[in-house]
Amino acid sequence: MTGTITRPAQRGPARIPEPARKVARRVRKASKRFGAYSWLALLRLRNLLVRSSATGTADVVVSMTTYGARIGTVAVALESIARGEIKPRRMILWLDDPRLMDTEPAGLRRLRRRGVEVRLSHNYGPHTKYYPYVSARELEGYPLVTADDDIIYPANWLRVLLDANVAHPDMIHGHWVSTIGVNNGSITQYEAWGRRRDTRPAFNNFALGVSGVIYPPAMLRELRHRGTLFMDVCPGADDIWLHWVALRAGIPVRQVDRIPRHFPMIPGSQLTPLNELNVDQHRNDHWIRGLYSNSDIDVLAAGQAAASTTRNLWDGEHNAY
Repeated sequence: MTGTITRPAQRGPARIPEPARKVARRVRKASKRFGAYSWLALLRLRNLLVRSSATGTADVVVSMTTYGARIGTVAVALESIARGEIKPRRMILWLDDPRLMDTEPAGLRRLRRRGVEVRLSHNYGPHTKYYPYVSARELEGYPLVTADDDIIYPANWLRVLLDANVAHPDMIHGHWVSTIGVNNGSITQYEAWGRRRDTRPAFNNFALGVSGVIYPPAMLRELRHRGTLFMDVCPGADDIWLHWVALRAGIPVRQVDRIPRHFPMIPGSQLTPLNELNVDQHRNDHWIRGLYSNSDIDVLAAGQAAASTTRNLWDGEHNAY
């Protein structure tokens, strides 16, 4: 006697109830805050005790800027880079206010004795973290890594970026990359852009400088050629300008890992975060509309279409860590 065997229906993964998800998010945030305060204490202690050079022999230059009250915490960001698995040939901190040079904190003074360069620059806003180096006469043939003054970078941070550059020297690489959305011939709102969950290079990939980005020498030459036009078209948004220049130069952007990384912020450094001005007040969208042409958008749309067959995007900043 034969019969029909009924197989149990396959079920997808159980959905976690929203209250449990909220609790999990709060636990993750509390853990990150505790970790950030722990690293803050350890890096300040390291700054007091270590006397070895903050720079080394890796063929790369690291550049950042700081302003205002952040001069009091920037040594923590620099120290986190100085204790890395590899050390850059040069590490430069650009200041646009001579008064900051006169009131240099002790932690920064100790780093300067260990090889960190503290140099005065014209005020280019957030573009100060890269443009003074790009425009300098002594521009070397090394790639440039930009870093933010309010982040605690992990020990492998620079090595991962440099390894990516060695493997793909004709690309820009970042730890945290978004994908620019295009809909009906227009770029979608900045806040709606997805996060990459793969390492595929593309022109519609958008590197966020907060987690660190490495730029090849070809990009540095292009930035020098473009000069200070950014002061007219997007003075407060360096990431947008850098992506647009790369797009026009035919240099794709790639994420170094399939997971986007946002590293811990230095406690006490977020009194006036630039992100609140650019994102919450939609200034990024204003600058994007004025900068990207129809032909630029066509290139971005082509990259979006190519990715749609193997879409691997995360939406929402809470997924990045």
